[in-house]
Amino acid sequence: MTADLFPSYRGRMEYFCLGCGKRFPTDELYYTCPDCGGVFLLDNLNFDELKKTSGEQWRAIFDQRAASKKTALRGIFRFYELMAPVLEEEDIVYLGEGNTPLVASSPALNAATGLTTAYKNDGQNPSASFKDRGMACGFSYLRSLIRRHGWDQILTVCASTGDTSAAAALYASYAGGAIKSVVILPHGKVTPAQLAQPLGSGAVVLEVPGVFDDCMKVVEHLADNYRVALLNSKNAWRILGQESYAFECAQWFDWDMKDKCIFVPIGNAGNITAIMAGFLKLYDLGVITELPRIFGVQSHHADPVYRYYAVDDPKEREYHPMKVSASVAQAAMIGNPVSFPRVKYFAEKFEAVGGKRAFQVIQVTEQQIMDSMIQANRNGHIACTQGGESFAGAKRALELGLVSKDELCVLDSTAHQLKFVDFQNMYFDNSFPPEFGVKPDMALANKPELVISLEEKETLSEADFTRKTADKVVAKLGLEKK
Repeated sequence: MTADLFPSYRGRMEYFCLGCGKRFPTDELYYTCPDCGGVFLLDNLNFDELKKTSGEQWRAIFDQRAASKKTALRGIFRFYELMAPVLEEEDIVYLGEGNTPLVASSPALNAATGLTTAYKNDGQNPSASFKDRGMACGFSYLRSLIRRHGWDQILTVCASTGDTSAAAALYASYAGGAIKSVVILPHGKVTPAQLAQPLGSGAVVLEVPGVFDDCMKVVEHLADNYRVALLNSKNAWRILGQESYAFECAQWFDWDMKDKCIFVPIGNAGNITAIMAGFLKLYDLGVITELPRIFGVQSHHADPVYRYYAVDDPKEREYHPMKVSASVAQAAMIGNPVSFPRVKYFAEKFEAVGGKRAFQVIQVTEQQIMDSMIQANRNGHIACTQGGESFAGAKRALELGLVSKDELCVLDSTAHQLKFVDFQNMYFDNSFPPEFGVKPDMALANKPELVISLEEKETLSEADFTRKTADKVVAKLGLEKK
């Protein structure tokens, strides 16, 4: 198979309900089971056909496609057979998503933490977050439905704290035609940078008082009662697209996941679900011979999944939604993750292969998240607050003896640092509202300094101003003459 050819393989996909086990065809829009309300996974009934190709052959195929200039294979769909192999080439949307770099931390940062870390910078996706992976798959599927059914209009709708709305609006604006975009945001809970994105892409932006969970209830009601395309992680096609994170990690390390630990913020639990699902597919096909260990991370202000897994005996665990408190990791500030049943399902599969240590959940504080984000970025990374959460989780795991210095901790930075500069500024200015419980470590804080005042400048000639300002810079920096 050459990199220029679009795959000929096609799967047969069905929705599979994790609640009651019933199956439904994929020629309609389904988000939750119409019988029991459970969440769906997508099951490729032809998956076993892929096992006729060896793991070594699949590695060669995927590596060859990484050099392809064919639009449909340049992004997440270079792993076509593992994702949504019912789509035709003409339906695939590509805006440059996927292929985000995995950047090893500097020796100085590793020495400071006692860890060996690396960031996978998913903020370098087109809309500056990992959500583009899921949207590329979700919108490709939606285009396929529109073409096959001849629909003249479909409204896409999502609840969001910022990243989902930015990605949904961007992909909707590109797809155009019958697709129109509406996003519903929690009023006052989205950074200006994140709010600017859906507005700039032309989406209808509606605000609701409350938090993400309140917006999600509205969106769920719309999806249950009207013909709209829901684009939150209830959408199983989005989860498929996000599996590409796992495929890219494995390919980056030449398909060797031994001694690798993946740290992922949990949030609505779609991403950690997708990452586990992706690695399990690779393992099942022999593309990788060992699973990495997966660590979900939650803030103590929004930690229902941590609380569930903090009970050691699986028979005694009980899942309870919770009311969240203010969190800098806005995308993770979710008290009732939609994908929790998916997490439980894949965690059991992960542990069946890799043992009890294969999947764990870590709790961190808001202070640790902010300190970690600032520390990472002062050492050459571009981590968002969720990326700070991942880093804080790795440091906490080391404290608890859950990881060793010989393992590589891959940290998921789900969005770009620039989306969260308001939190950075509050850290530097020591202006966090009390409910966050964050105070700056002054060794990490940074602020501009005025070298010379405007009033003093106006009293000086141009030459004197240049000389006097330069003298002040020299004194400040301790420079020596050549």
